[in-house]
This record gives sequence, structure tokens and C-alpha cells, in this order.
Amino acid sequence: MAEQLCCLNLIVSPEAEENLLDLLLVSPETSAFTSIQVAGHGADPTRWSTAEQVLGRSRRMQVQLIVSREAANALLDRLRTELPGAGIFYWLSAVEAMGEIR
Repeated sequence: MAEQLCCLNLIVSPEAEENLLDLLLVSPETSAFTSIQVAGHGADPTRWSTAEQVLGRSRRMQVQLIVSREAANALLDRLRTELPGAGIFYWLSAVEAMGEIR
């Protein structure tokens, strides 16, 4: 049976983004990933700054990795251990196909 690939999405606050990126860059589960600045809406505005509450959004970074289900679980366990309390929100999605157009 072929290895099941998934897309692991991680959403992190500016305060924790460097620690997350450092961990991912040396993690054996990751060979490559992308990151982009995004706006967070709704989650828990009581944790936002006054400016973020006025704007109705908070600055966040989203990281996407394509990994096996096993690697995703190992990475999530590592994040729980090495970055406790970082407030990293995540979700996993199955990857139907992937490749490179040349």
C-alpha cells in the first residue's frame, strides 16, 4: 500500500514563529515547507492586542508541509514537547496527488 501523504497546516503567532521555523528547519520529518503571513479571525479575540481587537484580525504565519501521516504525527508530538504553550493551531488534509509541472 502506498504511503498516505497529507498536508499539515500550522498557524502560529508572531511571538512563536521563529521558534517554529527553527524547529522545522532541523526536523527529520520535514524536507521542505512553505510559509506565508496570514490574518487570523475569530479564534479567541480576548488574547489579541487592543489594535487587533479593533481591526478584527491578528497577524499570524501559516506553514504548510507535505509529509506522510506518520511524519505529521511525529512532528505534532515534537511540537507539543518542544514548544509547549506556543498556541499553534493545526489541521491535516489528505493529499490526493502532487507533483511538479516541468
